[in-house]
Amino acid sequence: MRYIIIGAGAVGGAVGGRLAQAGRDVVLVARGRHLAALREHGLRLRVPQGELTYRLPAVDGPEPLGALRADDVLVLAVKTQDTVAALETWAGIPVEGGGTAAEQLPLVCLQNGVESGRLALRRFRQVYGVCVWLPSTFVEPGVVSAAGTPLTGVLHLGRAPHGTDDTARRIAADLADAHFEAPVVPDVARWQYAKLLGNLGNALEAVSGPLASDEAQALFARVRAEGEAVLDAAGIPYASTAEQQAARGDKVTLVPLDGAPRGGGSSWQSLVRGTGTIEADYLNGEIVLLGRLHGVPTPLNALLQRLANRFAREGRAAGSLPLAELDRLADEAVRNGG
Repeated sequence: MRYIIIGAGAVGGAVGGRLAQAGRDVVLVARGRHLAALREHGLRLRVPQGELTYRLPAVDGPEPLGALRADDVLVLAVKTQDTVAALETWAGIPVEGGGTAAEQLPLVCLQNGVESGRLALRRFRQVYGVCVWLPSTFVEPGVVSAAGTPLTGVLHLGRAPHGTDDTARRIAADLADAHFEAPVVPDVARWQYAKLLGNLGNALEAVSGPLASDEAQALFARVRAEGEAVLDAAGIPYASTAEQQAARGDKVTLVPLDGAPRGGGSSWQSLVRGTGTIEADYLNGEIVLLGRLHGVPTPLNALLQRLANRFAREGRAAGSLPLAELDRLADEAVRNGG
């Protein structure tokens, strides 16, 4: 199979690079300065084994590829806010032997949150969800860092919304050859909702910095508790913390990488790169939506959603809101009911 990585950033670049290292056929899709760097210097993947360079085909869309191959796998690794545009770009592309990508090819949603799978199923017949546990960083064009060892990440994989099949198992086998563990599960959404709860801290980290202090952890615990209350009220199952820890164990231990930036997660990286957008609407915003649908107050998640979007829109520096001020705003939001 050939893997077309649509969005070769932190997660897509790490997966694409590792698949290429394992001898798989990989195409990277990127734009702007990142695309230029990939074409000129190749993908520079910083991992515990050192810096690896892969000179892979790099394109800005499907046109340079012509008709897609019948054994192509589309790996959607853009941020959720860019999902609809990506789906519209790729869905109608013809496939050798007949039909279109939406009709013939598997689409793997290698993304945070739970919304992309639903968006994809409106257009694509074969959609696969992934619970992404892959610590990686992308802040410099052409360079991706993935500090996990002995595995680069753990990627629970299954059909969306549920089920498994041979395609999922073939993809998982390729990932297993590429420094990943990829359990094929019939209930991938249950793992994705569990990851969503952890990702509720992304906006907090983006606006006020790493969750390193007891005060930051205490605020995150309040934010997560809102999320758990909403999922419980909605009757949505999610893997427990203990179950997640048992699945990951010590398989992905982070080590310092020479020359690699030390920073935060995906939302923090969006602010550092100055993209102008952030995924808070599909992380904290997912909890806010479900809270409104099921009558559960979510003032803290609504606050973080608003702040993260404002930071992205106004180009404010990542981590620049003092935690004490965020705590004050959080208490005020709770008193006012959001």
